[in-house]
Amino acid sequence: MDALPFEHALDQKTAEILSRCTNCGACAEVCPMPAPAGLDISQPTALTAGILTLLRGGSHLEAQRWAEVCSGSGHCIPACQHGVNPRLMLALARVAVQDRTAVAEKRQSGFSKFGAMTKGVRVLSRLQLSPETLSRFSNKDDTASPDVVFYTGCNVLKTPHIVLLALDIMDAMGITYRVMGGPSACCGVLQFGAGDLATSGRVAGRTIDRLAAAAPRALSWCPTCQIQLTEVAALASGANLDMAPFVRFLAERLDTLKPLLKHRVEQRVGLHEHPGNPGVPEAAQAILRAIPGLDFVDLEQPRVGYMCNKLAPLPAFKQDVHRNQLQAAADARVTTLAGIYHACHRDLCAHERDWPFQVVNFLELVGESMGLHRPDLFKRLKIMQDVDAILLDTAPMIETNHLDFDEARDVILRDMLGEQPLPLIRGQTGQGSVSGPHYDPLKGN
Repeated sequence: MDALPFEHALDQKTAEILSRCTNCGACAEVCPMPAPAGLDISQPTALTAGILTLLRGGSHLEAQRWAEVCSGSGHCIPACQHGVNPRLMLALARVAVQDRTAVAEKRQSGFSKFGAMTKGVRVLSRLQLSPETLSRFSNKDDTASPDVVFYTGCNVLKTPHIVLLALDIMDAMGITYRVMGGPSACCGVLQFGAGDLATSGRVAGRTIDRLAAAAPRALSWCPTCQIQLTEVAALASGANLDMAPFVRFLAERLDTLKPLLKHRVEQRVGLHEHPGNPGVPEAAQAILRAIPGLDFVDLEQPRVGYMCNKLAPLPAFKQDVHRNQLQAAADARVTTLAGIYHACHRDLCAHERDWPFQVVNFLELVGESMGLHRPDLFKRLKIMQDVDAILLDTAPMIETNHLDFDEARDVILRDMLGEQPLPLIRGQTGQGSVSGPHYDPLKGN
């Protein structure tokens, strides 16, 4: 199938949604976001009617707010009985609102967001890893006929121990793979969010083509990339991309994985979950339950969004979600709160300092049972809560990787210490902490 220009493909999908949607309100009724956004949910059809108005080029403030706070939970998709993906419908409504912004402004916004992300990934990964280890993430065609291509996305490289564990696990299971990802293999979501559709479609289309050519199946780590490439960018792509979340792929091969889980992990574990990628929480649970000695506890928390960063438009709500999650873990007397995704780990890991349990990525528990270990350097650094102490600790890596010292300081303040949605209980201390004399609020928040 030949590829369509991205903007044309989105217009076609918008027209299809307008013809299919009956304004039944089922999607708004099951969505967890209108209530915390302060929207009236007594008449869900009013919200869906507003979304249709936006898609037709009109204005509707309540529906626009609903589209802005969509966290991608996906509860709406099976709720629709008329062949519409409401999550995509709200994404297209955001595009329709962005159409009122000048092209140059949208392009500059997407460029700025991409540049900030690229700098954060580059600096934080190099504060933790040697050039030799970083080379494992390069987009090299060095594996003939691999079973899969492992697509990291970009931001997981800020917490590289997660990716390294995924690769170690596949090595132990005898799975051959290529690695692709980083800013040079972007999914285009930042440009899409800024309304720069031409750039978003171009970079995402190139990535889809490369993934489809690399191996019969692609494995995603990042839920943002999975949704952007398979639900949005795929509308215009002519490539036949078979992409699945890595966690589901691992659970599908649990019979192969189980014999490798040789070491008992005597921990009581609760799981921090997001439902946006169907089957991923259930797959993570199944993997954890297969670990000998591990006592899994369902913390019975509301499941919203597809990753913690999708709750950012409602900061007070996001704080409540995190506070309730931590309290539920403490009440359940877990020894370990395990997350699935990287953005959640960055948000939650420093709370280990203040609560009576450790905060880990669930692959760390899988690795422990397999005899594999990758240190969580990001967490160790973030718990310091002092930019000068972090710079001193990472000075050898700054020198080895030829990083600019002032740039490293800025990134630590913004992308590590400045990324703390729920404040730590004891606050931040230290002469060089975020509240210290070196802090620039224009860069740190």
